[in-house]
Parts: sequence; C-alpha cells; structure tokens
Amino acid sequence: MNGRIRSTSAGRRAGTSSPYSRADRPIAARPQGETRHVVVDTDCGIDDALALLYLAGRRPECELAAVTTVHGNAPVGAVVANVGHVLGLAARPEWPADVPVAVGAAGPLDGAPVRAASGTHGSDGLGDLVAVKTPPRTVVDLSAAEYLAALARERPGHYDLLTLGPLTNVALALELEPSLLTLFRSVMVMGGLTGVLEPGDTNVRRDPVAAGRVLHAPRNRLVSVGVDVTATVVVDEDGVRRLRASGTPRAEFAAALVERYAERQQQVRGRRVAPVHDALAAALLLRPDWIIARRTGPATVVTDVDRAAFLADLLDGLAMDFG
Repeated sequence: MNGRIRSTSAGRRAGTSSPYSRADRPIAARPQGETRHVVVDTDCGIDDALALLYLAGRRPECELAAVTTVHGNAPVGAVVANVGHVLGLAARPEWPADVPVAVGAAGPLDGAPVRAASGTHGSDGLGDLVAVKTPPRTVVDLSAAEYLAALARERPGHYDLLTLGPLTNVALALELEPSLLTLFRSVMVMGGLTGVLEPGDTNVRRDPVAAGRVLHAPRNRLVSVGVDVTATVVVDEDGVRRLRASGTPRAEFAAALVERYAERQQQVRGRRVAPVHDALAAALLLRPDWIIARRTGPATVVTDVDRAAFLADLLDGLAMDFG
C-alpha cells in the first residue's frame, strides 16, 4: 500500500449509522507475552506526540503498526509533518520497516470551519519547537479512511485502534466498511463518549457528527476516556527534570513538549500544568488494569485510573534509550 500521497480531502460524507449490536467485552489485563498491534489515528499535537513516543518505547508489548492523520490540533498537512518528525525520533533499530502513515480528513463531516488549537499547541501543533521537520518516510497511497478499512479487513481481530483526535476518519471508514469496529480487536477513544456527547470535549466538539456515528456503530469493545479523567493526570517539574536527566534526544524533546504545554496552559487557562491526555489513553490501551473505575453503556467509559502507575511508566518509556 506504500506510494504517493493522495488527496487530503475527507472524501464522501458518512451515511446513517447502525445501532451497536454487541455488548462491550470486559476489560482485562494483557496476557503475559502478548503484543498489541496498534493503529493510531491522530491530530498530532503536543500530547499526541507524547503518546506516540510512549508507544514506541513499549516494545514488545506494543507494535506501532500504522498512523493515520486527521484535522484537529493543527491543519492536516501540519499533522502529517508532525507525525513524520515524531516517528523519526521514535525510530528503533529492531523495527523491520518504517511505520506507514496515511493522510486523512481535512475537516469535519458537516463542513464546518476547522478550529485548530494554536493557543494550546502552537501554530504548527508541536508548540512551534521544530523549525524543519522530516516528513514521514512511508506514506500510503490511500486516504486514512480507506487505509483503516483496508487494515481491518486484511487481518480481522489483529489490530487495536487508538483514536487521539476528532473521529472524522473513523466515521468515513465506517461508510466503506460498516463492520469496521468489529474487525478491530478493540477501540480506545480519547474523548468523552458518554452516551450523551460531551460538548466540552475537544475531540468530540470538533466533529460531533462523526463522534455520534462511531458511538452507535457495531463494535467488539469500545472504551473512551474523556478530559474529565485525562485532565487530572499531569507531568510536573520533577517529571521534566527526570526526562532531561536521561540525556536521550527523545527524552529531551518530550521534556520540551511538556514545558511548552505547561506554558501554553498557563497563558490560556491561568494554570501552569501539563496534562497528558493522549498518552493516558495510549497507556490504558496497553494496561487496562490501570482502569480502576468505569461505567458501561453504549461505550465503556473510564471514570478513574491508577495515576501513579501510569506516570511512572510514562516517564520510564519516554526516557528509555533505544540504543
């Protein structure tokens, strides 16, 4: 599927969604020795970048299989560039091939104007920390929606889907494959899918039509963790010092991202904090035993997590030297 970049347009609009048909499976810990093959759909901003770096450091329990890009924290062209830069930093000697990247929807399903998060994530989505970014080495000749559908069909039950941005790509992929979410082993959504969509959640607010269609699609298991939980988990100054002490390029970049995020949060919200929203969602996909409270309904909604275990693991992963 490798080749040239195709159009970045969102493609045709999604049709009517179907009621979900299968109950969510119980959340269970990862069996010893099991590898999760994760497909990440992202609007790569600061916390998305931390999530990607974290996943790259979690082999062998995680194999980063593919990345699809979507509008959100920055325009989709900037998101693609951000993903390329982060994957370059995250490259590991034992990876058999470059992580494939697909270009996705440039705007929400209803055609509303794109609202980037320049106040929080900078004009480029990565805090304006990187002047020149290396593009992704492997960009597939399919749209993100087409690629998601192709991956799911090719190996049913093999991939876990992690969504870190607006759900536009997933909704479009459901048009192509209505059984899409039953073909993924599981779906983890960083977003407030609580049965009644939460307008305060950025990923939902940027495309509520897409979020509604994903929520009501058939699935194996869909878990959502919203900002009411993720905003309570922050990396503090001690965490930044620990990252810098490791001396690796990845950790230095992660520390710079955390510091810039804290600066932006102080400017926008009056508080110098660095919540790691997307990294928490990534961690809970790998370690569902860190979910200590949840509600079950149309989706399994995370309501509380083991913050101490997650933060220790996050900092270990970001500081790890791949050699």
